[in-house]
Amino acid sequence: MKKNFVVILLGFLSTTTMISCSEDAPTTITIDSSQPQGAFTANVNGTFVDQNAAGSVGTVELGLDEDGTQFLKFDSDFSTGLATGTVTVYFSTSMDYVADPGLGNPDLRLLGAVQDTGEMYFKVDPVLEAQFTHVILWCATANIPFGYAELN
Repeated sequence: MKKNFVVILLGFLSTTTMISCSEDAPTTITIDSSQPQGAFTANVNGTFVDQNAAGSVGTVELGLDEDGTQFLKFDSDFSTGLATGTVTVYFSTSMDYVADPGLGNPDLRLLGAVQDTGEMYFKVDPVLEAQFTHVILWCATANIPFGYAELN
């Protein structure tokens, strides 16, 4: 009799844990897979500063393709820790990620999610406003910044 009770209790705890984890699932982010048309010309760039020992390194460039479309380019030297889940890319007015889920935050602009290391492009639409001076790598799973780059 006691063995059956333990099995039932363990089964209940497993189910509770699974439900709890599914409620914390990250929000789906749609990434525009467009690539620059013709040559890409950078206007500003920055180098990632690692935060929280995430291993974030590399350079990032903001510029235009031949059609005048704005892109953020992660260069081939870019790398960050991806084992914790989705690393999200934001433009920011500072090196600090400060979210306000209830009201939104005019100092942050979501761009997309990093899927891999190395070279990649993110289409920026609409064109980035001048107030945004930094690129932030944010890990929602751990609720910590993985790095930032100031655009100069």
